[in-house]
Amino acid sequence: MISDVMGRIKQKSLARLGYGPLDLLVVQPTPYCNLACRYCYLPDKDDRSILSEEMLEKILKWVKASGLVSEVRPFTLVWHAGEPLVAGIDWYRMALRKTREQFGDLRIPHGIQTNGTLINEDWCLFFKENPEISVGVSVDGPEAYHDLNRRTRSGRGSFRQTLRGIEHLHRHAIPFHVICVLTEASLRDPDALFDFFRAQGIRSVGFNVEEKEGVHTQSSLSEASSADYGSFLKRFLGRLDECPEMSVRELNSALFGSIVEPLGQTRAGPQMSSPFRILTVSYRGELSTFCPELLGQASAQYNNFVLGHVQKDTFADVLRNPVFTRLHEDISRGIEACRESCGFFGSCGGGAPSNKFFENGRMDSSETMACRLRHQTSMSTIAGMIGEGKLDIKNLLSCGGRGESLHG
Repeated sequence: MISDVMGRIKQKSLARLGYGPLDLLVVQPTPYCNLACRYCYLPDKDDRSILSEEMLEKILKWVKASGLVSEVRPFTLVWHAGEPLVAGIDWYRMALRKTREQFGDLRIPHGIQTNGTLINEDWCLFFKENPEISVGVSVDGPEAYHDLNRRTRSGRGSFRQTLRGIEHLHRHAIPFHVICVLTEASLRDPDALFDFFRAQGIRSVGFNVEEKEGVHTQSSLSEASSADYGSFLKRFLGRLDECPEMSVRELNSALFGSIVEPLGQTRAGPQMSSPFRILTVSYRGELSTFCPELLGQASAQYNNFVLGHVQKDTFADVLRNPVFTRLHEDISRGIEACRESCGFFGSCGGGAPSNKFFENGRMDSSETMACRLRHQTSMSTIAGMIGEGKLDIKNLLSCGGRGESLHG
């Protein structure tokens, strides 16, 4: 009882300081991936290490002791940064058991974003046994576009393996969402993508743009104009009346960003630029916050974005770390730069720090290609379509949440 009271006091104190509450805990089961996607941002995807049971227990205990966990609204635990299914079914049985032991009655939802190539009957039975796991599959549309970038380690396309995994999910009636990375090639062909998703029974889609990020230092979209991306969205979304049950993340995000959030109906501040709304932990137990894509990326200035370690640093130690102070201050300056220069700030809140770092080379900057396409163009295109009567606002309101936005 005393510990519960102290936990609530600690949580309120952190909230006053602008830290948390924790929305998203991103844990890396393994850095290894069985694919070699050309646009992958991860630096250590050849490392076959697996997060140990002992380290996972330390991570969960650290999170519980931090005071960041809300008693009212649970965080989501996302297994990410590598191909998560490589860890195996028995590993996840252990991980779910450890999570339940640590957080008791606080029911923690889990998320897995997978390339789909390892999904089989056994995985589907596991997902059905554990409905708290939300499954996302990374697929870039039809075979010709998917296999341009999502290749096996031997250089072959992975489309057929991914599609086989999707077929398993359908056969077992397991709901899933899809993340599709848009490249220069697929941006020109919205009809092919729409026809593919509709034909495959995919009813929840989110579009990521190919970004300059981490070890992926060039993007085929570098020269893409807002008009190009706007034309793609206008055509894809304009066909939703052919498949009204299809939910598109960008549509939901634009709606919430332009209508719901300004009315104060969501939590203040964007996750990726608010400290400790997102907490990312590597398989080694290294801690970071802000964008999950930052942890482990090369940066002498920010210590490769490692702010502490669950074995030797308390949350108070992380807050005292001068690297965290410097990172937080630079991100805050970037937010102010956006506030002063961007007409979309009211619905965006300052953009993703990772995009600023990887595109502009500094956190205290403003507009990026990713921001210009994914946010500014999405918002203006969708607002224009609603104004022209080409999108039904009632259908938008019934679409639900934002969908997932992590990289696949």
